[in-house]
Amino acid sequence: MKLKAVVAQIQHESKVVQGEATRDMTYESHHTYPDESAAREAFANSTVKLLNVNGWSALSSLSADFALYDPIGRAKPNIPVEIGDFIQIVLPGPMPENWVRVIHRQTSDNLAEFTVQPCPDPSANKPDQIEHFFSEEARSTFRVEVSGCTIHASEIGQHESINNQQPQAGDRGLVNTVIAEAGWLFYQKIQWKLLTDYLVHP
Repeated sequence: MKLKAVVAQIQHESKVVQGEATRDMTYESHHTYPDESAAREAFANSTVKLLNVNGWSALSSLSADFALYDPIGRAKPNIPVEIGDFIQIVLPGPMPENWVRVIHRQTSDNLAEFTVQPCPDPSANKPDQIEHFFSEEARSTFRVEVSGCTIHASEIGQHESINNQQPQAGDRGLVNTVIAEAGWLFYQKIQWKLLTDYLVHP
């Protein structure tokens, strides 16, 4: 039985590398405040930080650079992200730009979140090419919520598959494979832990 499980895992990993299978990944942080009043005040600040995507670039020299664009591709200042906006993500080092589009946003008294999916570069005339190392089926949800005296922050990746198939990958199929594999191995943990820690702490 154990051997079958190992074989199945190897087969799945092989399909993941070939862009034929997906992974789900979640990264999270939490911080408990002295009382609910302090937690509520901190949650309001966490919501502002969550929705101010441009501010994420200053987390660390290891962090990617994030830039927010409106639905017609114009750069937006430090104002809240909205459905239909684009986010440009530039990883450290000589890496290609990556683009995602905001497809969902929700705010309430206890929760704030938005979801993005990989997409074409809004300034390029290449509607069939996804400018991201994950395929367009992938989803990333960024969330902060408050429960009692504790604030939780998470990055929830769903249906993550490598964008290395044509025509979506264009000429960056190999690069996308390397970036995605490195992300799963270690970089996503660094990037999203930096972000979730930033979101829950004052």
